[in-house]
Amino acid sequence: MCGAECHGGAEGTSRGRRLLLIDGHAYAYRAFFAIRNLNAPDGRPTNAIFGFVKMLGRLQEMLRPSHCAVVWDGGIDRQRLEVHPEYKANRPPMPADLGNQIEAIGRFLVATKTCSVRRPGVEADDCLASLTRQAGKLGMPVVIASSDKDFMQLVSDTVGLINPGDMERGVWSIETVVEKTGVRPEQIVDWLSLTGDAVDNIPGVPGCGPKTAAKLLAQFQSLDEILKRSDRVQPERLGTEVRQSAERLLRNRDLIRLRDDLEVTLDLTEMEIQPADNAELASLYRQWGFKSLATEAEVRCQPMEQDLFALVRDSR
Repeated sequence: MCGAECHGGAEGTSRGRRLLLIDGHAYAYRAFFAIRNLNAPDGRPTNAIFGFVKMLGRLQEMLRPSHCAVVWDGGIDRQRLEVHPEYKANRPPMPADLGNQIEAIGRFLVATKTCSVRRPGVEADDCLASLTRQAGKLGMPVVIASSDKDFMQLVSDTVGLINPGDMERGVWSIETVVEKTGVRPEQIVDWLSLTGDAVDNIPGVPGCGPKTAAKLLAQFQSLDEILKRSDRVQPERLGTEVRQSAERLLRNRDLIRLRDDLEVTLDLTEMEIQPADNAELASLYRQWGFKSLATEAEVRCQPMEQDLFALVRDSR
């Protein structure tokens, strides 16, 4: 398990490898709300743990990555709060029953030897963007697992996005982003600046929804051009709203653009997929009441034990 910062291990060729980056809190939240009334033998809730375990297994089976890291939120970005004090102010606190399971999910990741990354004071989105940029410098393909639409700005020929709510579609490509939004990945920041983002408490231009924003960007190509030529925006009422929202739009762009230049070092050694500690997994699964998963982990331990007995026998 990586610590707050990963170091070293980025040297060498990335040929034949793929990095899976998982938005940890997003997946934990999704698991928590997708599964209800699941408890350990001692009564503690385990719904988020179970859902996270199953989703990680499904992602790895589906994508077959050579490297994987789960990235966690380290807090709200201070610079964004200075620009917009109401940024993410509408988000309710984490449910206590979920918060109590995050540490257990961390123990599961240690047992599966899955790297975790968390930087204090750094949002997971920015950490993910920085790791993605560094992987790109090595020519390493990346798949980001998250439902956060902000990540569409990172999609490219070598960066894909997989949405837990749309797994059947598979990995989103540039074409998928265009199909979903009507704009290219490099226009996503401007598109979201126009529409706003209710999840992050970022208001957009009144009366400018996703389709209208896409039409404006198809006509003018960028937010800068829309502002420069707002007198040509139709209907006239919308042009007036754009002009009156100019300061807000520029602020939105700063809020929505992910920071990919953080001092987070890509550690491919720590992130490489490794055999799990099945004995520890079986123990954890038993504690949490996951009987079938515990049995599967125990079965995976048996060949290792048999090989050890054979080694001892042959050495005599």
